[in-house]
Amino acid sequence: MEGFASVLFDEAHRESWSIRPEQVRTMNPGHPSDAGYLRAAELLREAGHRIDAHTGGPLTGGALDGQDVLVIAHPSEDRWERTTGLGEPRFTAEELDAVEAFVRSGGGLVVMAECEQDKYGANLDELLARFGIGVRNVTVQDPRSNHREVAHWVMGEPQAQDGSEDPLAGVRNVCFYRAGALDVPEGGSVLLRSSSSADPSGAPLAVAVPAGEGRVAVFADSDLFGDDSIGEHDHAVLWRNIVTWAAGAPRESRGSAKAPLSSPALAHPAWTELKETVEQLRLLQDKDGSVREDGRDRAGGLIDRIVACVEELAPLFPHDAGYLAAVADDLRRWSGEGLGVPDFLRSLLAFQPQLRREDGLEHLVVFPMYTQNGNPDRNLEAVLCRVVWPDWLAGLEASRYDNPMFVPLAFTDFTSGYDTNSAVLFPETVAVREAPARFTWGGIFCDREAARFRRVSRAAADTLCLALPPDAARLLASQRLAQDTFTLWDLVHDRTHSHGELPFDPFMIKQRMPYWIYSLEELRCDLNTFREATLLTDVPHARLLQYAILFDRLFRFPITGPRVRNYDGLGGQLLFAHLHQRQVVRWSDNRLTIDWEHLPEAVVALCEEVEALYREGIDRPKLAHWLAAHALVSRYVEPHPASRWAAGVRELPAGEPPKAWVDAVLPDEFPLSMFYEALAKRLGDVIDSTKGIRAA
Repeated sequence: MEGFASVLFDEAHRESWSIRPEQVRTMNPGHPSDAGYLRAAELLREAGHRIDAHTGGPLTGGALDGQDVLVIAHPSEDRWERTTGLGEPRFTAEELDAVEAFVRSGGGLVVMAECEQDKYGANLDELLARFGIGVRNVTVQDPRSNHREVAHWVMGEPQAQDGSEDPLAGVRNVCFYRAGALDVPEGGSVLLRSSSSADPSGAPLAVAVPAGEGRVAVFADSDLFGDDSIGEHDHAVLWRNIVTWAAGAPRESRGSAKAPLSSPALAHPAWTELKETVEQLRLLQDKDGSVREDGRDRAGGLIDRIVACVEELAPLFPHDAGYLAAVADDLRRWSGEGLGVPDFLRSLLAFQPQLRREDGLEHLVVFPMYTQNGNPDRNLEAVLCRVVWPDWLAGLEASRYDNPMFVPLAFTDFTSGYDTNSAVLFPETVAVREAPARFTWGGIFCDREAARFRRVSRAAADTLCLALPPDAARLLASQRLAQDTFTLWDLVHDRTHSHGELPFDPFMIKQRMPYWIYSLEELRCDLNTFREATLLTDVPHARLLQYAILFDRLFRFPITGPRVRNYDGLGGQLLFAHLHQRQVVRWSDNRLTIDWEHLPEAVVALCEEVEALYREGIDRPKLAHWLAAHALVSRYVEPHPASRWAAGVRELPAGEPPKAWVDAVLPDEFPLSMFYEALAKRLGDVIDSTKGIRAA
């Protein structure tokens, strides 16, 4: 999968560990788990990384080409360890040069050393010295802070990390089984130390060091990630974190991204003319899409040009031939009938993008339409866009999250109605004389969602001094990873609107209800999506999806848009307050911290609370349900002091129709907390900068 790291395990220098099952059985037939990093490799595969073993020949620049991380796990002479039996435990001068060059140019290096390092006949000391790291020839003992009362099984003490990434996110307990000790250079950081009761005390047991454009991590013991031990304590979390940290930003963020897909339509002169002509026409249109009387003569000529451009571009879109022919007919008919309120029902019915969800398939879309969260007027718009449908997502939709109407999209280019905050292409926004009996598709621009998420989340993390887990940092650095993650989010969220115990029409946006009801519905769908992500252990993007939901909900939603009945904003406030009250999120000393270990269960608890409200709402009358929903929100988000709803039913016009109940809702029924007021001031310019954002 694109966006994840390539990890190479060196097994050509008599390493004491292997990721190959047959090699592990050969090395230690009686106890293969004492020779295997099989589970370590599998954990990385589950995280999306590509894993390979280097089993022959020197470790040259060519062997490292295309890799993101090199792992070297305890090379040794055979008299001390059962090894892979390949090559020699010492790296040649040329190999040392190649590894150093690989790291300093942006690669990652993870090295597992050992206690009494000098005896093994390897030259890890020479390799690590190039990065200022030393390995002491000792065996750490600790009579108090140990595992199972074995003095040599010392517990490492996690050290607080400075900076924007935290390789120890979710790590509390780590055991080193017969560990040596390390020396860390200036500019490096100690990840884990021995305790004050150890000998030597306070000794670095794991270190992380930047080196040029790359990163180096070293552990003074190799057993903690072996098959016997990686399932103990927090070793699995630490392993996944440290390899992802070593990989750094994806290549696309380091200037070596794969070339974008070409678009013959974008390069075609007819597209440039189409855009320019549409922009001229929109200046003559009224809010309902009709052309003002004084502009109709000119508009007729513009529409002729638009039709000509559509027909010139149509051969590039054979899959949309019927639709584009219908668009041309609708344009001509609109012009011929005097340019009143447009009616593009015929072309809308002909456009069926959900029938060919093929990754990279491009569409030319021309409709008079408003853009949700963008332009409220039904201007003519022209959009070039591509379907985003990777194989792994198609498999999930086919096997688990059936959603035949869902079409994830990415912009190629667009007219000014999409130079806004709009990130959807919905058929209900198109100007038609009468709505179809049912809509059959809905498009969401995952590239814009991802770009907006990345910019705001990165700024929020920096502003709040939030140290990110390495995979979260990698998500914010990669447009491709974020974009694919948002396709998964949208697929599950969109489907959830129609699933579950629902006391009302899930498409309740057509109804008139208090805005916190809309807020809870959108939040319910996101919380369900988060819960599903905790169960998708075979989907690498699922863990990233948890970060995406969390960060967008906590950082962007509450402070985006006006305060008048901002239902997405309220959902974000509610989630933050819930997590804060459970001390999973803490704001102290002007620094935000998150308990990553307990975060999933806390989010799922809120999901279950909202679902209980829905289930009980089935048996409640409307006003009682609305009051119960207000009470749920009020448990976490303080309502406005003047709220009639907070005062109770006696302050509401209960004897009048529901419209009067809704009219009693304050425009800002649940104002921003002081935390969010301050955050809005700090991030206001960043939020504003995401208008019309393109993928970057």
